[in-house]
Amino acid sequence: MTVEERAHVVLVASKQVGSPMFFGVIIITAVYIPILALTGIEGKMFHPMALTVMLALTGALLLTLTLMPVLCSFLLRGHIHEGDNRLMKVVKRFYEPSLDIALRHRWLVTGCAVALFSVSIWLFTRLGAEFVPKLDEGSITSMLYKPVGMSMEEALRTDMDVEKRLLTEFPEVTRVFTRIGTSDIATDPMPPNESDVYIFYKALNEWPKTAGRPRTKAELNEQIGAMLKKMNPDYNVLSAQPIEMRFNEMLEGTKAELAVKLFGNDYDVLEKLAEQVKGILEKTPGAAQVEYETEGRTPQLEMNVKRDVLQRYGLQAGEVNKAVNAALAGQEAGQIVEGNKRYDIVVRMPEQLRGDDEQMKKLPLRVGEHGLLPLGKAVEFQTVKTVEPILRDEGQRRAALMVNLKTRNIEGYVREAERRIKEQVKLPENYLVEFGGQFENLQKARTRLMVVVPATLVLIFVLVFMSFSSVRQTLIIYTGVPLAATGGVLALWICGMPFSISAAVGFIALSGVAVLDGLVMLTYFNQLREQGKSVRDAVIEGSLTRLRPVLMTALVASFGFVPMALATGAGAEVQKPLAIVVIGGLLSSTFLKLILLPVWYEWVEKGKYAKAAAETLKSET
Repeated sequence: MTVEERAHVVLVASKQVGSPMFFGVIIITAVYIPILALTGIEGKMFHPMALTVMLALTGALLLTLTLMPVLCSFLLRGHIHEGDNRLMKVVKRFYEPSLDIALRHRWLVTGCAVALFSVSIWLFTRLGAEFVPKLDEGSITSMLYKPVGMSMEEALRTDMDVEKRLLTEFPEVTRVFTRIGTSDIATDPMPPNESDVYIFYKALNEWPKTAGRPRTKAELNEQIGAMLKKMNPDYNVLSAQPIEMRFNEMLEGTKAELAVKLFGNDYDVLEKLAEQVKGILEKTPGAAQVEYETEGRTPQLEMNVKRDVLQRYGLQAGEVNKAVNAALAGQEAGQIVEGNKRYDIVVRMPEQLRGDDEQMKKLPLRVGEHGLLPLGKAVEFQTVKTVEPILRDEGQRRAALMVNLKTRNIEGYVREAERRIKEQVKLPENYLVEFGGQFENLQKARTRLMVVVPATLVLIFVLVFMSFSSVRQTLIIYTGVPLAATGGVLALWICGMPFSISAAVGFIALSGVAVLDGLVMLTYFNQLREQGKSVRDAVIEGSLTRLRPVLMTALVASFGFVPMALATGAGAEVQKPLAIVVIGGLLSSTFLKLILLPVWYEWVEKGKYAKAAAETLKSET
């Protein structure tokens, strides 16, 4: 074959595949638009992947339409044998009779496909949902919420005891350090009564055996939490992984994966409601820890001046306040000079007396020039308990409960908890309960996708219709989407994974490839029909001819996701649902389409021509 002949063959072949290839790449690129609509944490996680795929596809399309034909015209020399290898011959040996049976029993085949899709819908409703899968960070943070107002010295002593117990009782722990409070800034408010205990584990192969086997991480985390709670029964103890904890805090302001907020005007009522809701949440299956965000009230000593006594002795309320302030906070009485350094001398009551009400009552107040009056006669002492701090969201007072889950997906837990709260708790007017944290972000992301995904599917429908100018054939191609979704759902169910944003991204990516395979098959069917072949002959020949490229597309894409599905490194948990969905969906979509698309194409085309023939016969008669 001369250079001119090779160039002519390449040109003809390029024209044949150019249009479906162009529309196919545009369709797959459009599929990733919904991922770019994600915001927040999920957007930061998946935007790079979507942009990378879209740019890679654009570059591949340009190279395929420009460079590849040129290289083929120069490099494809000599006799080129076009035929099937042994593997494809074996595959076709099974595929051809299967296709023939399907074409003869189209109602049965269609019924089986509908039944399979219906089963997948039922399974999807049983999967449950979570925002993103949990990462295995190899460490844990236990957050200790101590009584408000605890001194720094007592907090230090308590946390040092905790560190010693952890290192002594748990040989799996390699090191521990504690952080007590931080500066009260907007990004990480943490008062001195709160502390984070960071617990680092040894490598799993170094864990000792207990009762004949090493403890699992779930068991170890649960036992550490129980030990901390037993050491400090009055503390609220909440455990999470360090990155997960900060992740939750960025989402909702609380460090647990689920925040249950109660809104209302009266804090006394909120406390009672929170106590009822806490009991319900603890009894709902799946809860590992349920704690108050802030618990109890802080005792305060109030001093109310006796106006009549002050008038009798000629005292002012400001003088009383000044004396009390000097006794408790101290008053500068002078300075000590040592060389160039000066030190203030501050006088105040001894620490052991400052917390004694009876001693405070003996504090002398100067009356006139020579008289003294005990503080207890000038003021009335009253101990009250106040709420500190008062938390608000968007100007509304709130109480909050923090919930960590162990064996249940977050959506399933929330749905059952909502039902129980509605049945067992009577909320006063203008009081409400909201579920936040990862559940709220799951709902927001799902709402966005429910708007953007249908719009993108409509766009893809328009693109496919532009290629075929037939609504019927476009709908046939579109059946690849539910067929692919069927496999994705089955794969999640088999692997025991709930639906998540990662899985949603997998379904989005899957829909493009599913449509592309149908585009390839129906384009070739139409080309054979234009050459004068009957519908049945075009379907059989086209299916056998396009078997290899369809299988190659599916298998190559599936194999590409296998490392992601089998990965065990850091962050693998987030990518696994995506890979599982794509692999399962590609396999189901490919093998079902190889049977169903030829059946439905013949069904639609024969029906169309039969209707046209009937109308022609009617007009002639």
